[in-house]
Amino acid sequence: MVSSSPCFISTGAAVDQVVLFAPQETIRMNRGRLGEFYRRLGDSEAEDIITRAVEALSARLAQCQRLYRAGRLAEMRRNLRTQIAIADQIGLQSVSQAAGHVLDCVERRETVALAATLARLLRIGDLSFTELWETRNLSV
Repeated sequence: MVSSSPCFISTGAAVDQVVLFAPQETIRMNRGRLGEFYRRLGDSEAEDIITRAVEALSARLAQCQRLYRAGRLAEMRRNLRTQIAIADQIGLQSVSQAAGHVLDCVERRETVALAATLARLLRIGDLSFTELWETRNLSV
């Protein structure tokens, strides 16, 4: 289990008590899919494809956050579908699932849930990239 940085939430107007909120996420990756890339393409080409996919996914995560802030939900929907496809291609199951949850919120126009699921997607993206690099360094 990987955890992210804690954040503090006030429980009322007068802060009598601070509640520590430290979301923890279990990152799921399809290591078999990564191994398949390396076996089929060789180390160099597999590294190149995975690196480009991660860069594209990272850029789309950042763009998704900007689209959310601008209220551009139609563009956000397209962005999320692309994120799901890229994440599935390289075996980042947690990212794919979290992006699907955000997409559901966009389609239902559930604004509170959208904010929460987007924050979770960004957190899972960061954690997944870290775990992916660590896995690759251990040679898939």
